Amino acid sequence: VQLQASGGGLVQPGGSLTLSCAASGNMFSIGIMGWYRQGLGSERELVATVPNEETTNYADFAKGRFTISRDNANNTVYLQMDSLRSEDTAVYYCYAEVAFKARGIRFAYWGPGTLVTVSS
Repeated sequence: VQLQASGGGLVQPGGSLTLSCAASGNMFSIGIMGWYRQGLGSERELVATVPNEETTNYADFAKGRFTISRDNANNTVYLQMDSLRSEDTAVYYCYAEVAFKARGIRFAYWGPGTLVTVSS
C-alpha cells in the first residue's frame, strides 16, 4: 500500500491550497482517512479525519478554515485549506487505515508528507 500526497507549496497569508492523497495497492477496504501536520520543532498533530463520506472531525485550529473530504471510488482524501496563516506552515501527512480482508484488522499507513509554506 502506498499513499501519495500532492498539492503542497508556497502560499501567501490568507490564501488557499488543496492537498490530495491517493492510496494505491491491493486493499480490501479503507477505514479512517485523515491529515496530520508537523511544524518545525513541533510534534505531529491531528488536522482532520474523515471516517466515512458522511462524518468529519477537525482540530480546533482547522474548524471553519479547512475542509476534509474523501472519494471512495478513487481511494483519495482531500484537504481544502482556506484563510491560511503563517502558523499553518508545516509538513502535512496523509493517513489511512487499510484492511486486507473482510472484518480484518486495519493497518495504519502514512504518506511521505508534503510541505506547506505560508509566507509573504
